[in-house]
Amino acid sequence: MFVSTLRRDWFSNPRADILAGILVALALIPEAIGFSIIAGIDPRVGLYASFSIAVIISFVGGRPGMISAATAAIAVLIVPLVRDYGVDYLFAATILMGLLQVLAGFLRLDLLMQYVSRSVVTGFVNALAILIFMAQLPQLTNVTWITYAMVVGGLAIIYLLPRLTTAIPSPLIAIVVLTILAIYGNLDVRTVGDMGELPSTIPSFFIPNVPFTFETLRIIFPFSLTMAAVGLLESMMTAQIVDDLTDSPSDKRRECKGQGIANFVTGFLGGMGGCAMIGQSVINVKSGGLTRLSTFVSGVFLLFLIVVLGPLVARIPMPALVAVMIMVSIGTFSWGSIKNLRSHPWQSSVVMLVTVIVVVWTHDLAKGVLAGVILSGLFFAGKVKRLFTVQSELSTDGKTRTYFYSGQVFFASAERFVEAIDFKEVVDKVVIDVSDAHFWDISAVGVLDDAVIKLRREGAAVEIVGLNKESAAMVGRFATHDQAPTNASKH
Repeated sequence: MFVSTLRRDWFSNPRADILAGILVALALIPEAIGFSIIAGIDPRVGLYASFSIAVIISFVGGRPGMISAATAAIAVLIVPLVRDYGVDYLFAATILMGLLQVLAGFLRLDLLMQYVSRSVVTGFVNALAILIFMAQLPQLTNVTWITYAMVVGGLAIIYLLPRLTTAIPSPLIAIVVLTILAIYGNLDVRTVGDMGELPSTIPSFFIPNVPFTFETLRIIFPFSLTMAAVGLLESMMTAQIVDDLTDSPSDKRRECKGQGIANFVTGFLGGMGGCAMIGQSVINVKSGGLTRLSTFVSGVFLLFLIVVLGPLVARIPMPALVAVMIMVSIGTFSWGSIKNLRSHPWQSSVVMLVTVIVVVWTHDLAKGVLAGVILSGLFFAGKVKRLFTVQSELSTDGKTRTYFYSGQVFFASAERFVEAIDFKEVVDKVVIDVSDAHFWDISAVGVLDDAVIKLRREGAAVEIVGLNKESAAMVGRFATHDQAPTNASKH
């Protein structure tokens, strides 16, 4: 069992995994440096984090083939912490972030992904594709024409080479070819070295230099909680996307715990917090990386590149990496969603567009997903509300009015429950038949109370029939009218 699992998760696709991992490592370097600059910290903090998280998550994560490292989503959150308290507080916050994520795994918070609709996921993917493209724009401004020519050339290699051979990932070939041209042609282009200084030593274990007091906890806890939530959200969303790309399931609960373990250890190695990266994960999968080996290689080769081949890596032209990221942006965007705007329900299209707009506007993936989830919930509640119907029937002797309720009674449909009753009608008895209805919340019980009390006030006897077992239990527990439900065992 162990051997078969090891072979499946690690060594079922070694050649493609190693090549994909190498490519991802090259793509991680400028991003890790860039994220460090965003956070106002030394580039080695982001690079060490990317190495540590990638290697650790390859063993403890729940989604083979997914890449985790230092990310912009976390970098933007830690700016005030680093600015006001220093980098050691960042390391402490990263450790606490990891503990909170492990706790989230034990509490099964991964199940919250069940409430994220397909429209939100599509919006998340499209917004991220746009953000990836926008992140390349600084490398395309105030540059020479050579930069644009190299980007175009890189894209040509990426898209045309697979028609001849797929033995080696075309983005990796593009990076190698453009690097050789830049070095031997002495071309005037920006390089990886221009992004920041690369470290020359491997990370070492140490304990952050912060006071072990409640005051320190008070400072770092809000940051750690936010980092943990955003990191898990982005990781769960990325895992779902990779699930779809590979047509294979993943263990989201294990991924939660794995992200926590990776961040916990990374804090002791002088790294910032991180999470899954959709751009690099897409590069990995599309380049053939499908197992844990590709993730492991990306982390180990990243460290090899910056420590052993640092001077050579520093000369890699940025246009080569920009071409790769533009390819990722194009491949990530769900182009079919544009065509589906006309054919899909308008509510789904609105949710998708709102998610995209909020993410792109705020550059905050969590806010966009939250907006999409809330909007999806509101549309769903409205749809269920419209399925709620009421009919009434007067007995032949004119003394009894029966109201037949069908559908779901909850906060959104509660008002219609009462509005359907004519309280001024003069009858001896009113029967409220809820055989085809279900009571979901306190609002539903409250409107039933209001209806009974008002009808009695008008002099009518009231009988409630057809309550199913769950509804009867809720009414019996929370209702305040003094008549017990009858015929509660009908269903």
